[in-house]
Amino acid sequence: MHVTLSVNGTEHALDIDPRTTLLDALRDHLDLTGTKKGCDHGQCGACTILLDGKRINSCLTLAVMHEGDAITTVEGLSTPDALSPLQAAFVAHDGYQCGYCTPGQICSATGMLEEIAAGWPSHVTDDLEADPALTREEISERMSGNLCRCSAYPNIVDAIAEVGGAAK
Repeated sequence: MHVTLSVNGTEHALDIDPRTTLLDALRDHLDLTGTKKGCDHGQCGACTILLDGKRINSCLTLAVMHEGDAITTVEGLSTPDALSPLQAAFVAHDGYQCGYCTPGQICSATGMLEEIAAGWPSHVTDDLEADPALTREEISERMSGNLCRCSAYPNIVDAIAEVGGAAK
């Protein structure tokens, strides 16, 4: 099947099997290997990308469903010469150990901060206007779909808190 995907601001024409996941299209057809295949069941978050600015697990959706959507992978968040604020914070706070989950963590955190900026409600704090501080508990809850087998969670939360202006 022919599909054109807009990935990191560039159009890519692909001829793929209609059963190809977006994750496999990114990795195997576009050589964008920053997005990782972890569980391939939507349980770990290693494959998190941004689709029209919202975070999704790319292993759970088919590539042919996303013609016309804006797809952003970790490669699209920065350039080799200039890290995104979250990437820089992950480095500064040692928010990774093996690094396998890091691209998904960074994409998810980017999407999470956009959700907060857009006023999306919280499961932890019902009214962000009453308590605008992004707490560690809030960050942990909103990032709960992204697992880190090395357990670098405190450092990941520190990095997100720095960029999100959270109260520690």
